[in-house]
Order: sequence, then C-alpha cells, then structure tokens
Amino acid sequence: MKFLARLVTVLTATMIVGVVVIVALLVIRFSGDERTPPLTLPDSITLPEGARAEAVTFGGDWIAVVTGDERILIYDRTSGALRQSIAIE
Repeated sequence: MKFLARLVTVLTATMIVGVVVIVALLVIRFSGDERTPPLTLPDSITLPEGARAEAVTFGGDWIAVVTGDERILIYDRTSGALRQSIAIE
C-alpha cells in the first residue's frame, strides 16, 4: 500500500510540474516582442467584370486572388494595381 501511495504522489508531482512548464512556455511565447510588422493593405482592389473571389493569399509585396472563373490575379500590395493574371488549366 505504501508503494501505491508513493506512486500516486510522484505522478501528481509530475503532472503539476508539467502543467507549470506548459503555462510558463505559453506565457513566454505570447508575451514576447512583436517583431512582425502590421499588415498593410491597399484601400481597395478591383476585380475584373464577372470575377468572384474564392481565396486570397498575401505575399511579401503582393496579394493573390483566386477567382471562381479559374484565374489567379496578382495585385500590388501597396497600390492595389493588377500586376499579373494567370489562367488555371
């Protein structure tokens, strides 16, 4: 019976230490310096006539819009001007 009591005590202590470590890691992770610059977007992006946006992806200095008519439209991130149109085959 003493062995079982010691085992439960050791397991309880291990779980407490584990929870403290996880909480400490979360606090360290989310309280650090914010090094990612804020996302800059153009005021508006004009899609071609009849195009409907299905998905949007952000790159370094561009924004890609996948349309329902199977095209990928690449826009400039700062001005919102269309750079390139790619047909999906």
